Amino acid sequence: MHNSFEEMLIERCAPTLAGVKPANLFRCADDEALFYAVHAWNERLRASGIRIRVVKRCRRTHDCLVYVCRWDWICRLLEQPETRDFLRKNGYDLSGGGEAAVCQLSRRLCMQQDFPHEIGVFLGYPLRDVIGFIRNKGKNYTCCGHWKCYGDAEEAQRRFAVFRYCTELYQRMYRSGVPLLELVVAA
Repeated sequence: MHNSFEEMLIERCAPTLAGVKPANLFRCADDEALFYAVHAWNERLRASGIRIRVVKRCRRTHDCLVYVCRWDWICRLLEQPETRDFLRKNGYDLSGGGEAAVCQLSRRLCMQQDFPHEIGVFLGYPLRDVIGFIRNKGKNYTCCGHWKCYGDAEEAQRRFAVFRYCTELYQRMYRSGVPLLELVVAA
């Protein structure tokens, strides 16, 4: 599992590892090695400002959702007045800071069958796109890539291209033998 978890970090979180995106979320099978790998990689990546946590474990499928983020970046996003207002209107108590907000998101992920749409904020999607997705029920978007965009389609396409390039580059470098820790950009 340890190697495949490392590969999942490269395949699904390269933009976060590279410092061009604040967070990624991915699904993987739950087994004994998962929590060991999360703990071990959390320790290795903490100095780079990256945190990893299991935010949901599905009782039916036994799959887990793993959240990988640049902690300081997420905390800055959650401190923006517009984001705070949005999250408060969606029932978040932000008095406990970023850690409490991520714990509330985790509880919502576990309690709801569908993804809580505000998850986009925790993944670094533009707030206008998160709000646009909710208002439009996922329809009428200007473009679609890593998320559905309701604002500047050209800017979103540029960001999507950066994320794709980053992922391809990291996969190529990792396959050529560059260790994951050497690919991580420090905070």
